[in-house]
Amino acid sequence: MKNTRLLSCMATAAAVAMLSACVTNPSQNDKAAAAESAGPIFYPPLPNPPRIQYLTTIASERDLAVKKDSFADFIVGEERESQQLVQPYGVALHKGRLYVADTGAGGLAIFDLTQQRFKFVAGSGAGRMKRPINVRIDSDGTKYVTDTGRNQILIYDSDDRFLKALGVEGQFRPSDVAIAGDRLYVADILHHQIHVLEKASGKSLFVFGKAGSGVGELYHPTNIALGPDGDLYVVDTSNYRVQRFTAEGRQVQSYGEVGSTSGSFARPKGIVMDRTGRMYVGDAAFQNVQIFDKKGKLLMFFGQTEGRSDNLNLPAGVAIDYDNIAAFKSFADPKFNIEYLILVASQFGPNKVDIFGFGKVRGMDYSSDDPPSAKPVS
Repeated sequence: MKNTRLLSCMATAAAVAMLSACVTNPSQNDKAAAAESAGPIFYPPLPNPPRIQYLTTIASERDLAVKKDSFADFIVGEERESQQLVQPYGVALHKGRLYVADTGAGGLAIFDLTQQRFKFVAGSGAGRMKRPINVRIDSDGTKYVTDTGRNQILIYDSDDRFLKALGVEGQFRPSDVAIAGDRLYVADILHHQIHVLEKASGKSLFVFGKAGSGVGELYHPTNIALGPDGDLYVVDTSNYRVQRFTAEGRQVQSYGEVGSTSGSFARPKGIVMDRTGRMYVGDAAFQNVQIFDKKGKLLMFFGQTEGRSDNLNLPAGVAIDYDNIAAFKSFADPKFNIEYLILVASQFGPNKVDIFGFGKVRGMDYSSDDPPSAKPVS
């Protein structure tokens, strides 16, 4: 029974990975006007004290109101088609730039929120990407891209120039990487392990985990995140759970199980931790993101709403950002104070990155430190 279910999930995941779609989204001005007329979208909905507000969506360069080169348009004779996300997975924000690992397009889509410019980086020669899955950015702007087409981690500097690749033939198939001081933690989706590398040299320090469903065993680890406690949280996708390990690879705790109810998982992928230890896990089957406390208790979830701009479609990468709130503040309700941003990539029709704000509405009573359990606003 377990093998049949696993094969079914693997077949579904493989089929999804092969699909891509392009859509034309309204400009940010159009979206802002629509959002204003419909009112803010909160989780949980009013009159409950909201903790999350949907802010906006980025799907193409049009969403930056990118200025066109009028002379180039004159020479060409017409405006070029707007570049859009094809199959986004990993997302990261760094110094006013949104980086999206676009698996279908084979590169990084970079949205400069400050300069309102867009560029696409695929690399060339030894630095050419094939199937980028996730992107992580170090404090100095160095980018680490996990590429399952090359079975390597590709490293680019703060100016997006290729530096080097980590991973020899047969070593791993990296689906995600976490940066921890002078170490890199690498999720190996092929061998069902976590590799720990020396960041500077790429030297292997040690490996933990093995194929299986027991304590500390893994089956298709897809995404990983570091918690404020220094522990590593691993999305154990085909075991329908999240496992927590110490920095040295000792299993500490397991969260969730297979199921169709809140708090369980069907196809978990993206994961991120906020500074207080709340854990965000995206589920591609549930079409939502669930939020858990430090003990694994479900606090609330958002998404899974049909026919609205905040609808999630096969959510993959999830990221949190504390430093670029100003770029999205204009989309928030005037009374909603944003503490940090939540970014969620949707892989399938429409292909996009949704931006949410976590915070509080001024004047409302937030007697509990944790957000209450809530269903999406109708």
